[in-house]
Amino acid sequence: MSGSQARLNATTAVNNFRATNKPLNFMDEKPTDLFGCNVFNDKVMKERLPKNVYKSLKRTIDMGDKMDPSIADTVASAMKDWAVSKGATHYTHVFYPLTGLTAEKHDGFLVPDGKGGALAEFSGKLLIQGEPDASSFPSGGLRTTFEARGYTCWDVTNPAYILENPNGTTLCIPTAFVSWTGEALDKKTPLLRSQQALNKQAQRVLKFFGKASDERVVSFCGPEQEYFLVDRNFVLNRPDLQICGRTLFGAPSAKGQEMEDHYFGAIPPRVLSFMMEVERELYKLGVPVKTRHNEVAPGQFEIAPIFETSNLATDHNQMVMTTLKEVALRYGMVCLLHEKPFAGINGSGKHVNYSVGNATLGSLFDPGDTPHENMQFLVFCAAAIRAVHKYGALLRATVASASNDHRLGANEAPPAIMSVYLGEQLTDIFEQLKKGGAKSSKTKGDLRVGVDTLPPLPMDAGDRNRTSPFAFTGNRFEFRAVGSNMSIAGPQVALNSMLSESLDYIATSLENCVKPDLSNLNECVSKLLQDIVKKHEAVVFNGDGYSEAWHKEAVEKRGLENLRTTPEALPVLARKEVKDLFVKYEVFTERELDSRQNIYLEQYVKTVMTEAQLVIRMARTMIFPGAVRYQNELAETCANLRAIGKDCVMTSLDDLTAKLRGLQKAANDLEELLGKHFDDLQAEATFLCEKVLPKMLEVRSFADALEVVVADDLWNLPTYQEMLFIK
Repeated sequence: MSGSQARLNATTAVNNFRATNKPLNFMDEKPTDLFGCNVFNDKVMKERLPKNVYKSLKRTIDMGDKMDPSIADTVASAMKDWAVSKGATHYTHVFYPLTGLTAEKHDGFLVPDGKGGALAEFSGKLLIQGEPDASSFPSGGLRTTFEARGYTCWDVTNPAYILENPNGTTLCIPTAFVSWTGEALDKKTPLLRSQQALNKQAQRVLKFFGKASDERVVSFCGPEQEYFLVDRNFVLNRPDLQICGRTLFGAPSAKGQEMEDHYFGAIPPRVLSFMMEVERELYKLGVPVKTRHNEVAPGQFEIAPIFETSNLATDHNQMVMTTLKEVALRYGMVCLLHEKPFAGINGSGKHVNYSVGNATLGSLFDPGDTPHENMQFLVFCAAAIRAVHKYGALLRATVASASNDHRLGANEAPPAIMSVYLGEQLTDIFEQLKKGGAKSSKTKGDLRVGVDTLPPLPMDAGDRNRTSPFAFTGNRFEFRAVGSNMSIAGPQVALNSMLSESLDYIATSLENCVKPDLSNLNECVSKLLQDIVKKHEAVVFNGDGYSEAWHKEAVEKRGLENLRTTPEALPVLARKEVKDLFVKYEVFTERELDSRQNIYLEQYVKTVMTEAQLVIRMARTMIFPGAVRYQNELAETCANLRAIGKDCVMTSLDDLTAKLRGLQKAANDLEELLGKHFDDLQAEATFLCEKVLPKMLEVRSFADALEVVVADDLWNLPTYQEMLFIK
C-alpha cells in the first residue's frame, strides 16, 4: 500500500498489533459469579447491615420514603469495610454535571491515628454530602465564578460500586449535584424530580383501575448504544478525530455501506475480543448488557442492555460510554461516540426504549392479547400520544446539539419532526375509539415460510418503522432521535414531565366524570379517549418519515414543527408552555431552565468554533502543503517534457491549481467569518449555523476533491478506506 510515511507507519502498526493484556479466563470464571461482584447491591447490604437499617434503606429505595439520616453512619461504615475488603483506599462522589460527562473527586479513607499509623475512616456525613468546586462547571448564569460552593448529595436509590484500576480500586458513590442555593447543576437531580412527578400522577390514574399502591411507578429505559472503532494509530494522525471526535475532511471510500454487508456480519476477532472484555467489566459493575453486533456502517457497532429504572439506566449508560473508551485503548483502538464521525455513511445514535410501570404492574404500555379491551393500557398509551403532540418541540430540543444536527434527518436517523408510530393494530383501535368505541383487535397469528422443517413463527400484529422518532414497539416506545454521545437523562426528564402532565389531565377528567361507585368508568374512559384521539391524532404517522411529502404534510397540514437545527430548537426551552410544564411539576425552576438553554447554546457555539478553527489550520498546514508538492511535481514534469520537445497536457495541473485556489479562498473567507463578534448567544449560534458551517463544508469540498487527485504518497491524512476497513 502506498501513502505518506505517517500513514504507512500507522498501517504497519495496525498489522503488527498484539493485545498487551492477557486473554480472559472465560472457562473458569462464571458470568453469574462475576455479575455485580463490585456493586454494593441488595445482597451485600442484607449481609452487612443491621436488619433495621437494611429495612429502612430498602423503604427509601423501593417506596421513595424519606431517608432516615440516623442510619448514615452505619451504612457508611459497612460500605467502607466492604470497599476496603476489595482493595479500595479512596472514595469518590460520582456526579453528572451539565457537560454531559462524568465528574469525580477522589478522597482517601486513611487518616493518621496520632501514633505513627493510620486508620480507615468514613462517616455518614462524608457519605451523604461532598463539596466540589461548583464554579468550574457550567451553570448558565446560576452561579458566578466567585460563587464556588456546591454540594454532592448521595443518591441512595442507585448502588455504590467499586471502580478497578491496575494499581488499586476506588469506592464510587452516585450523587446529585446542586449549588449552595439548592439549584440543580447536574443531569440527575431533574431526572429524580421528574420520577416523583410521574409517580404522583400515574397513581391518580391507576386508582380508577384498582391498581394504586405504595409501590412507586417509575420510568424504565433501555438505551441501545452505537459507536465506531478506529485504530489508534490512524487517530493519532487525524487532529480532527483527536479534537472534535469527527472527520472534518475525507473523501468517500470507493466502498462504503452500500453493499449492506456489515450489518449483523461476522464480528472481526479483534473487535470481538474488545467487546467481550467490555462486557466483563460491565458485568462486574452490575450493568445488564445483553446484545452486541455489527451496525450498518463499516467500523460501527452496538451494545445494548436490558431495561432498568431510568435513573439507574442513566448512570449505567455513562459507565458504558466510559468503559467502551477505556477498553478500546487496551486493544489499540479508539472508540468514537460522536454522532457523525464520518460523512457519507451512517452516524451513531442511542435509541432510548422508554416505558413506565413497576415490578408488580409490569409495563403500563403492555397492550396484552386484546388491547381494545385493555382500558388501562389505552389510557396510558393515549397519554403518551397527547404528550408528544403537545410537547413535541420540547422533545426535539432535548436532543439538540452541534453533533446530532449532522445525523437527524439523514437515512440513519429520524427527522427533526416529532411524530408517533403506532403500527397497524393500535392505529386501528384508536380509529375505532374515535368513531365511538373499540370492539376488536387485529390478531398476531403465525408466520409460515414454506419450509416443512422450519417451525411456524409467532407473528406480531404490526411491522416496525425505523423512520419514526417515537415508535411503539410492543410494550414500550422507542425514542430514536437521541445522539450517541448524549446523556439519556435529558430526554427522559422531558418524557417523564410530558407524560405527567397528560396523566394529570386524564386523572382530573376522570375525577370530574366518574361516579364514586365507578359504575360509569367505561363510559367516561371511552369519551375521554375519543376526545384525545380527535384532538391529537395529527401526531400519529405510520409512513415514511424520510420522505419530502411527509415533511410537507407534517408542517403544512398537521401543524407539526420541523426544527432542523440546534439554534432553531433550543429557544423552545424559553416558551411559556414549557416553563409552565416544568415549574408546575417541580422538575425545573425558571432559572434552572434558563440556565440550560444558555449552557446548551454556549456548548453549540464552542463546538462549531473549535471545528471551524481546526478546519482552517488543517487546510493550511496539512492539506495545502501536500497538494502544492504535487503541483510542483506536475509543473516539473511539464517543464521536462517541453525541454525535450514533447507536448504537455496541462489539464491535470490546471485542475489542481483551481482546486488549490478554491481551498485558499474558502479558508480565508472562513477565517474572516470567525472574526465577527456577538454579544448575544442565540444570534451567534444562528450565525455559526447559517454562515460558518456552510463555509466549512465549502473548504472541505475543495480538500476532498484534492484528496482524489493528489498522489497518494503525498497525502498526509489517513483515508476513509484505511480508517473504516483496517481492523
